[in-house]
Amino acid sequence: MPPAPLSGTAPTSGPAPAVSAPTGLLTTAPAPLLGTGHAFGTFGELLQGALPAPDSDFLVTFPLARWATAVFRPAPEAREVRVVPGHKGKSRRVAEAVLAALGESGGGLLELCGDLPEGKGMASSSADLVATVRAVGAAFGRTFTPAQTEAFLRGVEPADGVMYDEIVCFHHRAVRLRRRLGTLPPLVLVAHDEGGQVDTVTHNRTATAIGTSERHEYARLLDRLTGAVAAGDLPAVGEVATRSAELNGRLRPRAGFPELRTLCHEVDGHGLVLAHSGTLLGVLLDAHDPELDGKAAHIRAGCAPLGGEVSVHRALGAGDDWAPASHPEASAAGGDWAPASHPEASAAGGNWAPGGHPAASAAGDDWASASHPAASAVRGDRPPARLPASPAASLTTHRLEI
Repeated sequence: MPPAPLSGTAPTSGPAPAVSAPTGLLTTAPAPLLGTGHAFGTFGELLQGALPAPDSDFLVTFPLARWATAVFRPAPEAREVRVVPGHKGKSRRVAEAVLAALGESGGGLLELCGDLPEGKGMASSSADLVATVRAVGAAFGRTFTPAQTEAFLRGVEPADGVMYDEIVCFHHRAVRLRRRLGTLPPLVLVAHDEGGQVDTVTHNRTATAIGTSERHEYARLLDRLTGAVAAGDLPAVGEVATRSAELNGRLRPRAGFPELRTLCHEVDGHGLVLAHSGTLLGVLLDAHDPELDGKAAHIRAGCAPLGGEVSVHRALGAGDDWAPASHPEASAAGGDWAPASHPEASAAGGNWAPGGHPAASAAGDDWASASHPAASAVRGDRPPARLPASPAASLTTHRLEI
């Protein structure tokens, strides 16, 4: 049975989404509009492990200035939600759950794009899901709290805490907040990608059990990291993140770890940050370091024998606006943010093109392109670029030729 609509309205028809819905939402919605939602990704995790209590797997997010964007156009006469790209079935399930919670019986077109490559450990799937919740809600004039957003995601897959605009300790398998930690000063990561992809769901199902002694160490590391973030103690943050990467190597060895650790020491970096269920390992540096370009070039040269790809990423931190519209690096990194007029969208029937809609213009993005960028953006196969000359230009994800 689908989740009952709230406030006593009649049950909706159609397939039941296999996710739960939050309680306490109003069901009298205004006329639907095109809704847009955004969610940032992460650069792996500052810390990931398990605590001594049962079912206490956790991670600490490291928010990144790269985003997923969802656009939802309701179709009250439609029987289902169509999603573009077509393989984003989890986002479709979440969209259906939001519609059911709002008492809406129709469907619509959900389009996803952004600059978070899949399988790299950048929370691309979680960002898609959170952006979807926000887009469907926006189409009906609704917003959801982070806790309500968690409820929509619970049961779909392990998720990162990207519904919170700060660093958080998050129980990713239970999809539940544990602790808010706050924000850090502006930081940059110069990262090496060992290549390939890691499926998050498979990784979590097959992960090696963490022993008792390691669980107690993770508890101490979490306490230390909590204090370090509160104090803005970047060396301590780096030490905890490096230790987490080192511990993870016992479960999933990471090629290039010794080389990146040496490079970090050579450039006086704060430490290493790992995508524990991905392919990235980065050196943590101050965003306003006057020697940032030179340090990035040194790391790039040192990674050349490892193969793979080197990229520069800007973390979200204190003083940042966490929405992409106000970040020039969002458009620079994401390229063409225009999901409309994709063949799959036309196949859904009717005139789905959101370009020119007031909501699209209000969002600050151009949604009227004839080509759909999501496939290339998700794969992350845009051509590499050289490191920009100034630190300000190197915010986010400019790829480096190696």
